[in-house]
Amino acid sequence: MQEYDIIIIGAGPAGLTAGMYAGRQNSKTLVIDKGMAGGLGLEVPMMQNYPGFDMISGMELIQKMKAQSENYCEIMENTVIDSIEKTDDGFHLKTKNSPLLMTSNDEGKKEFIAKSIILATGASHRHLNVPGENEFLGRGVAYCATCDGMFFIGKDVLMVGGGNSAAQEALYLNNLGCNVKLVHRRDELRCEHHLQKALEENGIEILWNSTIEEIKGDIAVESVTLLRDGNEEDYKTDAVFIAIGDDPSNDLAKELGVALDDAGYIITDKAQATNIEGVYSAGDVSGGVKQWIVACGEGAVAAISAYEFLNL
Repeated sequence: MQEYDIIIIGAGPAGLTAGMYAGRQNSKTLVIDKGMAGGLGLEVPMMQNYPGFDMISGMELIQKMKAQSENYCEIMENTVIDSIEKTDDGFHLKTKNSPLLMTSNDEGKKEFIAKSIILATGASHRHLNVPGENEFLGRGVAYCATCDGMFFIGKDVLMVGGGNSAAQEALYLNNLGCNVKLVHRRDELRCEHHLQKALEENGIEILWNSTIEEIKGDIAVESVTLLRDGNEEDYKTDAVFIAIGDDPSNDLAKELGVALDDAGYIITDKAQATNIEGVYSAGDVSGGVKQWIVACGEGAVAAISAYEFLNL
């Protein structure tokens, strides 16, 4: 069994920052992620509001953050937490390889013990929950423009959502050369003003007061049933990209008995401490303002708080 002072679960912006801060305080630190480091941060096509960079993609920033964090902590990717339990001598974790790896899930089983835990498990994409969404996943239904946009260059694409993510991804698809339209259920957008201006300047049409009721096709997406101003219509499209928010990845928090709010987000105090002694949380799984820089700040606070917990 491998022993650590602090184990951080999740290697997104919050987790990587926490790993760097914890390691710099001479805490033996491990960061574990079920996938690749970066989480949903990898999907951000372009940011213009991260200090120090006029413009940078999520993937590039994650690469820089990961390389920096590796100077101070270990990072273990594609590793699933099979179980987590608090005992008298700390937190016991059992892991296995991610099912995404081309190996048996029984391989790579390891056990760890940590004196403190930081939950930075992030969030997962929220679904429309309409007929055809799961059926056509990967065949015209997508949640990541950066990942799948190039397959639809020159084709008709619907981007669903009205927040920053939806606007950013619509602009990205437009710049790739997709014929993109934004589908929004209200009559005004929630995204920042500069993004609304960019949508207008790029001539991206917005289908107001519209929702997708069904996604249809044969082998791949061919059309959707669009409810627009109360009227249903068959709307032709080659792809549906969805950016309507996220749901907190809180399974491990529940397993530890961590208190959650009504929406399922982890409740923390100003020190990023949870109701369970020795357990801290940071990033999107904690709710609040879901911005990259906020996640980094919370990760730093959580790491400092965990260090103080271990040394007071």
